[in-house]
Amino acid sequence: MSGADEVTDRRLQDAFTDAAREFHVPRSVLMSVSYMQSRWDTHPGAPSVSGGFGPMHLVDTDRVKVAAPPSAPQPPLGAHDRPLPGSAGGPDTAGTPARRAVQPADLQHAAHLIEAPAGRLRTDAVANVRGGAAILAETQRRLGKPLSTDPADWWEAVARFPGTRDVTSAASYADDVFALIRRGAHRTTAEGQDVSLPASPRVRPHPRTAGQQNPQRSKQAECPAELACDWLGAPYEEIDDSSYGNHDLADRPRDQPIEYIVIHDTEAELQSMFQTVQDPTESSWHYSIRSSDGHVTQHVKTKDEAWHSGSQFVNARSIGIEHEGFLTHPGTWYTERMYQASARLVKYLAKKYSIPLDRQHIFGHDNVPAPTADTIPDMHDDPGPFWDWRHYFDLLGAPLRATAGPDSDMVTILPDYTTHKPSFTGCTGSGSPCRPHGSSAVRLYTEPDEKAPLIQDPGRKPDGDDSTQDVNDLGSRVSTGQTFAVADRSGDWTAIWFQGRKAWFKNPRNKPTAVGAAGRMVTPKEGLDEIPVYGRALPEEEAYPDDVDEPTESPLPYSFLAGQRYVTQAGVGSSYTAKSFSDTPNPVVWGRERYYEIQFGHRLAYVRASDVDVVGSSTTAGAPGLQTGR
Repeated sequence: MSGADEVTDRRLQDAFTDAAREFHVPRSVLMSVSYMQSRWDTHPGAPSVSGGFGPMHLVDTDRVKVAAPPSAPQPPLGAHDRPLPGSAGGPDTAGTPARRAVQPADLQHAAHLIEAPAGRLRTDAVANVRGGAAILAETQRRLGKPLSTDPADWWEAVARFPGTRDVTSAASYADDVFALIRRGAHRTTAEGQDVSLPASPRVRPHPRTAGQQNPQRSKQAECPAELACDWLGAPYEEIDDSSYGNHDLADRPRDQPIEYIVIHDTEAELQSMFQTVQDPTESSWHYSIRSSDGHVTQHVKTKDEAWHSGSQFVNARSIGIEHEGFLTHPGTWYTERMYQASARLVKYLAKKYSIPLDRQHIFGHDNVPAPTADTIPDMHDDPGPFWDWRHYFDLLGAPLRATAGPDSDMVTILPDYTTHKPSFTGCTGSGSPCRPHGSSAVRLYTEPDEKAPLIQDPGRKPDGDDSTQDVNDLGSRVSTGQTFAVADRSGDWTAIWFQGRKAWFKNPRNKPTAVGAAGRMVTPKEGLDEIPVYGRALPEEEAYPDDVDEPTESPLPYSFLAGQRYVTQAGVGSSYTAKSFSDTPNPVVWGRERYYEIQFGHRLAYVRASDVDVVGSSTTAGAPGLQTGR
């Protein structure tokens, strides 16, 4: 590394030190606030959804869009479609208002305080940090408090910094900042800056300042106490004699277990989504989370079935959470506040419904299996390759890590998000290169060579079109936290079983993109050359009452051949929910047939338990003596 590079790498760390000294703000407070605002990323010149810039996420109010009125027309949303981008807004403009108590850290005002052009604070991280420190110091003085060297004296100033729209979020924000001060942090930013915040485990906010804000929340919302949560209900209405919307009444978990939580992004600004979810002709989901501050709005009771995943089978067993954002603009939409709020909500729901915190139960819309062969091309791609699954599971308290040695016959995909930057196209236009960005996605090839063709998905592209590097093309990639059976190894390359064939990815030992895993796999029973793979676990024919029409069984167009193995983390019961508009929950048909859920490709899939044996992993790929069980 050159001397110039070393200076560049220290620039942001030094900026925090210098600004803290200049404005008499404890450096730990300034750095922790910045981390909660942006994880120290700069995104020079690129605004967030709320018009925030730089590592302090200073909001340029001149650049914030005015919210559209609730009556503004929106494009239609089909069962498998997402709305087009609309106009900015938040829960304040629809449903139960979220009370706004303070103004955000204003970029124009910060520029005035440090006597610098506003444009500099949008593009220059050092000026942005100085502006954030000036805002904190001014807030502290306005509260009548001294510019103390004790971080504990700054709780109220911290709570006011982001301009959170309700008191619960403000208190939660300040608590998170101080929790980070206590444990410390280290991160290499998206721009390559190496930043460290030393731990200060003895720092606690003073009792006279902490916890004085009274949470305001909707009584209808099902949320953990520390989250600000509103209710904006989705309508359950009959549209005509043959259809109704936009969700199903159920009595979960009594009539069906809640086994999954599906992570979506909106591909629209939140105001348009609020209008969509109130339209009985559109789809629905259980929760929305705002990008700017992590505010949560609930739309469907968790006992009821929302129409969110594109699969009725998954809908019946899942909770759907929409996150305000676009998968092509991760740095400006997937904010730390949204990650934090989402993780709190998911931990609460997972505990309430005994949902395992792993990637076969907490997964993206892009991992939902297509229910039938002909629906594969219509399935969705969000939250996409830039959702930070590794960080998300850290926040869930279930960190993704190696559970076996590097030569195990199972691997968990686990690239270093910040430094792993595969090439993508299509973020700003078809074929145009995306800006390099940390990613959870690892690309798959037909041979152990980056010049080899990409793996093809015959279901996604039935006409035989090639997989591409397009940001929405899932055909040749896997994602952080997914676990696969090892099929082969060659030097720095590892092959996994993927949709019925060997798929290779680069996995050097000095910079691994996957780690060893232990667990269970399924393989076809002896004597079976090939077994069918399904997108849903349906009951056997005899299980259906005479008044319930049996759905058509539709195996997916992939091969699961003898000798291949796929990872399973759960067996599932077969079920089908009959659909009708009534005042009572729809009847559920349960079968005797059991299935295993498997990580078959980028998406999950199901195989009949009667078709497979379950085998345990070993420490060395291809080692004999695997134990077979039922």
